[in-house]
Amino acid sequence: MQIPVQVAFHGINKSDFVEVRIRDRFAKLENFFDRIAGCCVAVESHHRSHSSMNVKAAPFHISAHLSVSGDELVVRRDPKETKVHEHTQIGIRDTLDTMERRLKDYA
Repeated sequence: MQIPVQVAFHGINKSDFVEVRIRDRFAKLENFFDRIAGCCVAVESHHRSHSSMNVKAAPFHISAHLSVSGDELVVRRDPKETKVHEHTQIGIRDTLDTMERRLKDYA
């Protein structure tokens, strides 16, 4: 990868474990396509209204942007969509699996 993977956490505490997992998964993507120019992943908490009685952890927005040969592949997970990720590791896994499939299709 020409530019190191950028990982950002917004509204949640930074997790070294999650960051290393993200970096490792994106490093493996170069096995499928060796012209990856850069990557950015954002993990953000979803803000629920204060009147919500649900005590479960808030779902997360997760987005991944992969720059490849003058193009960009984007995967976003939004808690308003069909899959709600109440645990960051599940959301990240699903996001990275989707990005891997998109990159394979692109390559």
